[in-house]
Amino acid sequence: MDDQNKNLILATALSFLVILVWFLLFPPEEPVTDPNAPTQITQSGETADVALTPPAAVTEAAPGAAPQTAATPTENAPRVQIDTPALEGSISLLGGRIDDLSLRNYNETLEPDSPIVRLLSPVDAPGAYYALYGWAPAGTLSFDDVPGANTLWTVESGDTLTVDTPVVLRWENGNGLIFRRTLAVDDDFMFTVTQSVENTTETDKRMQPYGIIARHGEPDTINFFVLHEGVVAMADGSLIESDYDDMLDYDFVEREGARAEVEQVEQNGWIGFTDKNWMTTLIPTPGQPFTSVAKYVGNADIYQTETRLPTQTVPGGQTVTVETRLFAGAKEWEAIRGYERELGIEGFIDSIDWGWFYFLTKPIFFVLHELNLLIGNMGVAIIVLTLLIKALLLPLAWKSYVSMARMKELQPEMEKLKEKAGDDRQKLQVAMMELYKKEKVNPAAGCLPILLQIPIFFSLYKVIFVTIELRHAPFFGPFQDLSAPDPTSIMNLFGLLPFASPEPGSILALIFIGILPLLLGISMWLQQKLNPAPTDPTQAMIFAWLPWVFMFMLGTFASGLIVYWIANNVITFAQQYFIMRRHGYKPDLFGNIVASFKKKKPSEDK
Repeated sequence: MDDQNKNLILATALSFLVILVWFLLFPPEEPVTDPNAPTQITQSGETADVALTPPAAVTEAAPGAAPQTAATPTENAPRVQIDTPALEGSISLLGGRIDDLSLRNYNETLEPDSPIVRLLSPVDAPGAYYALYGWAPAGTLSFDDVPGANTLWTVESGDTLTVDTPVVLRWENGNGLIFRRTLAVDDDFMFTVTQSVENTTETDKRMQPYGIIARHGEPDTINFFVLHEGVVAMADGSLIESDYDDMLDYDFVEREGARAEVEQVEQNGWIGFTDKNWMTTLIPTPGQPFTSVAKYVGNADIYQTETRLPTQTVPGGQTVTVETRLFAGAKEWEAIRGYERELGIEGFIDSIDWGWFYFLTKPIFFVLHELNLLIGNMGVAIIVLTLLIKALLLPLAWKSYVSMARMKELQPEMEKLKEKAGDDRQKLQVAMMELYKKEKVNPAAGCLPILLQIPIFFSLYKVIFVTIELRHAPFFGPFQDLSAPDPTSIMNLFGLLPFASPEPGSILALIFIGILPLLLGISMWLQQKLNPAPTDPTQAMIFAWLPWVFMFMLGTFASGLIVYWIANNVITFAQQYFIMRRHGYKPDLFGNIVASFKKKKPSEDK
């Protein structure tokens, strides 16, 4: 067996092993959720930072004790509508919470009657998910003196929250403090929340502004290791990510009354929850110090993130105003990058999960995004991206194939060395190394292009799997979602027979693969046939089965990734064939294909 075949088998086997380990070590799990869990909130402390929890009815408690809480229905509370080009929903005047939000431009499925994606939902709905703002009392104030989760606000101005018409909410505590909350929203997914306190008394008042995002019960997640879902935060340049399972293992913090992680942010930061395609994030004004909190309230099964700004002193007869932002929407690269640049939100682009190979995934996505804008078809953009990647690797590939050709020229010399060395492996190894050195041949050079493709393959897989731009991105014909597996199936002859394909994820779907995985297997098989089969029968059998093993194993991968790999195989085939011909070796493609179907006689294997 020549070194070219050995290198190809080694690289292919390594790729197979790495991908197989993904599924063995990180199998998808069914999430356990309890959307109907009761609500419980704890609030404590009077100065500096105040421990907070999400909306519920706060009742009187003995001095020094944490208030007791009970769930409060919101379905009958008055609401203010949200109506923008990207969003629709409403704001509950009970607590002034943003708890009803859907994304106009995104449907749950490709079906014509599919509902649009709902991001936020009220506290009394299954899987409650909402944002809440308020003030925590400090100094001589009590919880009755500040607006809380169950404060009923009135509308001072604005009937509907639109891009052009903000809404102003008002509440008076009856003791000389007038609270206002101004809500504004842009064309995409960014809310601006401006909280003000007017002190009509003659004495100074102290209180602390805060923001909360709460999720009741663990949400449905992909639960696949290549994707982060859960808390995502930035704290003075450090990216923080915690899965929902990680939150269950937080240390119990007595002051918070829950398992929590608390970070003091000095200048720039943000915190929230991220899903695969959607995100909700609290964003204090850049340059503003604040306390960033992620916590899990176990007895209520609530996952929560908070931002707590420094305690404010409101002098008598004056007004204090605090402005923060809330991102609630789709993780669109252009929108998030725009917010980072225009609003100065440090590291906001890293809310997209670029992974360990971020130095590859970021430029790969940028090029793919620009190609898609230029071409108008994501599938064609992937093929063009593959051409560009292969062009960049061409010098290395050329050197590799030249090295392979030189190795073929050395085959007669190597056979002589084997005869001289006999069973002395060490002597053979020394002699071969001297031969390589003399002829200036690197036997490992043949592996480099294939091994370099592994991180590129992973990076492109990450881009296709994670970025929302690939979601429901069409190619042609039946391939209308390049982030999903091939929808066709050999079981119904790729749509020619009048019955549906197997359900994705089922055993039948794994067996009756689609046309793209089939083309992948054929392209890998043809690439092998540029060289004769190994002389060793065991190695020949392994070599022969690898394309078909990959074909079935990758059959459930995103179809965009399969398009990339097919294009990569075709280009590699053309490159290798041309370079071999350039160096005087004419691959017997047809002869190698015919030979693979012939059954060897026993005497030929001896």
